[in-house]
Amino acid sequence: MREAVLLTFCDPLPDQCLRLVSLSEVQWKKLHNWLDISGLALYFLDRIQQLELTDLLPPRVLARLQQNQRDNNVRTIGMAAESVAIQKEFQAARISYATVKGFSLSPYSVPKPELRHQFDLDFLIAEQSVAEARQILEGRGYRLYAISGRSWEFKINETPGVSITDLYKDLPGRSVELHVEMTAPGRPSLLGHTETRDFCDISMPVLSDVDLFLGQGLHAYKHLNGEFSRAAHLLEFRRHVLFRRDDDAFWRELQSTVDEDPRACLGLGVVTQLITNVMGDFAPEALIRIAVRPLSPAAKLWIELYGRRAVLQSFPGSKLYLLLQGELESAHVPGKRSLRQALFPSRLPPSLIQASGSESVTVRLRRYRLQLHHIFSRLRFHIVEGLRYIRESYRWRQHLNRLTR
Repeated sequence: MREAVLLTFCDPLPDQCLRLVSLSEVQWKKLHNWLDISGLALYFLDRIQQLELTDLLPPRVLARLQQNQRDNNVRTIGMAAESVAIQKEFQAARISYATVKGFSLSPYSVPKPELRHQFDLDFLIAEQSVAEARQILEGRGYRLYAISGRSWEFKINETPGVSITDLYKDLPGRSVELHVEMTAPGRPSLLGHTETRDFCDISMPVLSDVDLFLGQGLHAYKHLNGEFSRAAHLLEFRRHVLFRRDDDAFWRELQSTVDEDPRACLGLGVVTQLITNVMGDFAPEALIRIAVRPLSPAAKLWIELYGRRAVLQSFPGSKLYLLLQGELESAHVPGKRSLRQALFPSRLPPSLIQASGSESVTVRLRRYRLQLHHIFSRLRFHIVEGLRYIRESYRWRQHLNRLTR
């Protein structure tokens, strides 16, 4: 069912899409939950409206999708207004920054911003501007929630236990991530050659075309090389590739950018080949030459065996990405965490919502209950998926042995 949904974005429509005709209302409701989690729900509604196939959907499922779209229209307006307000303060303070992900993906990857469900606002910030950017966000009421590597996460008006039915509503909570650019000698600065784009009533700095494309591809790869990946990331990257398909100058510039970066080639190659396996050929010869052909036989084998599952799985995902990570580490491409840490974490998960001095007893109890549920859910995930990984790693070694004979 999920594969049939994903294939509706292909032209012409593959025969597999006919599976959707015979789905019951119960099956559609189950599918709708995955559409929400995968980020595809509003893209799918827009697509079937284009194809004039809304009669496929049970009335209640269609009505819910349409309500989600109306809610997300309002939510997108609210997030855009907040982004503009923050950027105006950044620009007044002469902070060196660029908008990344989110609104910067339109129109290349996202035909209309209101079709995309984004969780936060992301900015790339020069290292010397971080302190001032933090001061601006805290002046707007945000609190520094976490620092992970080069990413600083800020939140405001957190609400414990937001249900999936409220996923598209314009709730007061907002999240902002500052991604710090650490410059190094001999390494070109991404912020040194940004471009501007009209956005609402401001000129919004964004990354150059190649840097935007490369960042998007590596972001999709980062999630594939983790427990759960939203299928929407892959659809958006596919659209970006198709937009650039006949732009020979763009592919030449990409080639020169990634020539000395094997990790970038690997990430683009894995994402491109995986999308091809699930949705069919789409990449131009230039991208195949740059990123797909250099993939190792082991990487291609993982995509063939587990790629479809990685794209179509439910949250919270699996640990099968560790099979790929192990092979990449042997090729001197390190993972985010060691295999032992990924299989058997030694720390409790971080707090989903931090305490505030003004929270009521009811809110505190809801926060505690949510955190306990999260801890036990993660414990179950690590046990079940750890055992599945151990079982699958034996089969994986058998496949690799056959590959090297």
